[in-house]
Amino acid sequence: MFTQTQIEDLVDLLYTLNSNTKVYLGCDSVRYFKNKETWARFATVAIVHMNGNNGCKIFSNISHERDYDLKANRPKMRMMNEVQKVCALWNQIGPFIDEFNVEIHLDINTDPRYGSNIAAHEAAGYVLGMTGIEPKLKPDSWAASFGADGVAHGKAYNEYGR
Repeated sequence: MFTQTQIEDLVDLLYTLNSNTKVYLGCDSVRYFKNKETWARFATVAIVHMNGNNGCKIFSNISHERDYDLKANRPKMRMMNEVQKVCALWNQIGPFIDEFNVEIHLDINTDPRYGSNIAAHEAAGYVLGMTGIEPKLKPDSWAASFGADGVAHGKAYNEYGR
């Protein structure tokens, strides 16, 4: 997930901030084709909202994995991989951020008209069980829906994301 340098930079930043700081964790993915196979680019982010009013810093990790979902419009496996990655990030940095308000955002729609809905209940339960944090789903999951999405699509950059 995050490199040792990213964790050190995140911790160094957090030590300079006050208790109004919030940390948002999220993950999003993009499907693409490579050599006639379906792949997914996963972007996992930790967004630090500094002191509640001093802007944000995005820490991110990008990984590429095969996408084995048989139906592109019902991406349950890919959604659950996003959930697993955000929980892995929590396990990795949780001890360093436990004194701050932390939210976990999932880019999963609760509306049954959308394909990601297929994983909504299972994903929310997994996050709650693994982290003790009730996750935010669409439309309240901006860290995943906009932050991680931007990194996954190459629209948001930082020193770690590419």
